[in-house]
Amino acid sequence: MSKPIVAIVGRPNVGKSTLFNQIGKQRVSIVDDMPGVTRDRIYLDAEWLNREFTMIDTGGIEFDESNHILKSMRSQAQIAMEEADVILFLVDGRAGLTSADEEVAKLLRTTKKPVILAVNKVDSPEREMDIYDFYQLGLGDPIPIGASNARNLGDLLDAIVAAFPENTTEDKDEDEISIAVIGRPNVGKSSLVNKLLGEERVIVSDVAGTTRDAIDTHFRDGDTKFMLIDTAGMRRRGKIEDAVERYSVMRTLRAVDRADVVLMLLSAPEGITEQDKKIAGYAHESGKGVIIVVNKWDIYPEKNSKSTLEFTDELRDKLGFLQYAPVLYTSALTGQRVQRVTELVKYVAEQQNMRIKTSVLNELIRDAMRINPPPMHRGRQLKILYMTQADVAPPRFIIFVNDVELMHFSYLRFIENRLRESFGFEGAPLRLIVRARKEEDDI
Repeated sequence: MSKPIVAIVGRPNVGKSTLFNQIGKQRVSIVDDMPGVTRDRIYLDAEWLNREFTMIDTGGIEFDESNHILKSMRSQAQIAMEEADVILFLVDGRAGLTSADEEVAKLLRTTKKPVILAVNKVDSPEREMDIYDFYQLGLGDPIPIGASNARNLGDLLDAIVAAFPENTTEDKDEDEISIAVIGRPNVGKSSLVNKLLGEERVIVSDVAGTTRDAIDTHFRDGDTKFMLIDTAGMRRRGKIEDAVERYSVMRTLRAVDRADVVLMLLSAPEGITEQDKKIAGYAHESGKGVIIVVNKWDIYPEKNSKSTLEFTDELRDKLGFLQYAPVLYTSALTGQRVQRVTELVKYVAEQQNMRIKTSVLNELIRDAMRINPPPMHRGRQLKILYMTQADVAPPRFIIFVNDVELMHFSYLRFIENRLRESFGFEGAPLRLIVRARKEEDDI
């Protein structure tokens, strides 16, 4: 099920990014920083009062059409109104109420979504008088906060969580593989979806999904059942404002949350962009199976016999955290290699759900330690006592050691590489968790 989405909106310099980063710093974040994942995020997976949610900084969404502040703010507010479950409207207590704040508030008052008004830069009780002008916005009681010093952050998060919609259950066919097609605008998502759902497929039904107004398309390929989750390219164009259609980050996050396997679509002629890294990073951190689909390969310029190898090398360099993801070169326009997509999805789903016996894992660990003995630190050597698999989708392994501090990330990467060399796990992100254990439990 997709997590509730909280969108932060507000004019520039009110502290949106400071608040966003402060929430992460306060350790409500449940996402680890992994080597190679872009740090320039526009989203943050978080947890408060045992409720998981995704916070998105709309200030991180880039607008090409104009640099005009008010136009950009209106677009951000529209995105939040269309896609978020809760809207956090941030204003600046020191600067006071502005006409730009009133413009955005006017838009937000028309939405049926919960709107929480937070007055930032109220860093001490003495500044609390700064909030009263903001009652004029007609958005309820303003919450005074100080993003820079985390003042009243708990009260704000309490209000956010209280505004979440009630949990809904989602019935999912366990034999069905859910696919999300994600990527930047105009990389060919709609064309690929249309090819996947072409005459060679049997479409079983179009059923409304849990995502608001989304249509989940169920189809078969041979004996395998698939569900294609609604993405920006699948939505009816007439129902969506242009700005929202172009910057559908929130809808992408929802689709990823509900998927088993993600097709990360890139445009071959355009190469890999920073936005691609952000989108792919979310799929990776969410623990989903990932396939990189390089679309528009038919119009890739100056193609030669080494083009795929060279492009793949560039992919592995720029998307270093997706070394495990298979790469497929396609043309949704001509249908080139599109027939291989469902085969690869099925394979990656199997890899995501693979279980390895503890005895086999411990034999692998023994062999690994013989080949590459664990490192020493300050005269003490790391001892790996045993390893076991705790979960699938994504595969999660717990490694018990004599001292967690002695496990260097490079040795952990070595163990991951041995796991992949021995068992594959292609397309599946692996989670390796290190825990301390007494040495008498040695393998």
